Amino acid sequence: MGASRKNQAQETTQEMILPLEFYQNDDVVALAKALLGKWLLSEIDGKLTGGMIIETEAYKGIEDKACHAYGGRRTKRTEVMFAPGGVSYVYLCYGMHNLFNIVTSKKDNPHAILIRALKPNIGIAHMEERRKTKKNLTSGPGSVCKALQIDRSLTGHPLTKDPLWIEDRGVVIKEPDILFTPRIGVSYAEEDADLPWRFLFTNKKTT
Repeated sequence: MGASRKNQAQETTQEMILPLEFYQNDDVVALAKALLGKWLLSEIDGKLTGGMIIETEAYKGIEDKACHAYGGRRTKRTEVMFAPGGVSYVYLCYGMHNLFNIVTSKKDNPHAILIRALKPNIGIAHMEERRKTKKNLTSGPGSVCKALQIDRSLTGHPLTKDPLWIEDRGVVIKEPDILFTPRIGVSYAEEDADLPWRFLFTNKKTT
């Protein structure tokens, strides 16, 4: 990891970085909840940025009508979803916004988790510069990607090393502090649109 991290309140150690095995769990819903309280970090162009994950959405592969891989659909864009869990899947939404997802489960079982929001903690000035604002820096999946400079060049990147990784900093999110809602923007998914697979951490006081 880069030298820019030396001045941070909590310097990364290899033990803090979530191993690939963490993501290779078949229960994508449980993983989407377990990611709340973990830290998503990027170090791009020498700028360390990131924060605590506070909102996620689960997508359950072949059986989920809201998932890009529903029915076993394999395209140039979705092929990465069939990889073993622990790599990134970044796609362009509405031709405008990059959205960052984590591929989970085993090979050929294309589950994914969309990271929708962070509590920004590290590299605030860099995020403000990238977002051209001081408000809602990492609220919404498009904002997360812009603030952390995540783009489609990072699709397939293992989330255990520079320039993009996830850490466990010891924050434990309890079930009563998690709000369950239907996912956003998936009205086309028929009955699956109502699944309560969007998870929000409601107690933002945790650091």
